[in-house]
Amino acid sequence: MQRTITRVLLVVFGLVEAVAGIWPLVSPTGFYQGFPGFRVGWVAMDGPFNEHLLRDFGGLNLGLAALLIGAAVIATTAVARLAAVSALLFGVPHFRYRLGHVGHFERIDQVLIVGTTGLGVLLPLVVLLVPARRVSRPATP
Repeated sequence: MQRTITRVLLVVFGLVEAVAGIWPLVSPTGFYQGFPGFRVGWVAMDGPFNEHLLRDFGGLNLGLAALLIGAAVIATTAVARLAAVSALLFGVPHFRYRLGHVGHFERIDQVLIVGTTGLGVLLPLVVLLVPARRVSRPATP
């Protein structure tokens, strides 16, 4: 069991990250122009090619990768399901965006983009649907 302070810190950190995650999903332009909210332009100041956002995207993907691989190593159903939910929270918005923004690509690229981003939704759903392993009880005489 975790110490109370650890749990409190995780919840506070999680809530801060939730705001930073929900805002750009609800209002991408608002986030781009208005982050962090008490000042403006922290993201937009980097211009159309935004190295900052790309590095954040890469870092968040590495964080998700660590969670997914860690879940495989820890090998408990609860951690596997938490990792799958985390993957869905990234995968569903990414897939939805891609579905509406592939028209300017060649047909093969459209198929590849929709297929690969679709896997980011399908695979975590499969993890969520796989039943937990049953623990067999030793036979009693």
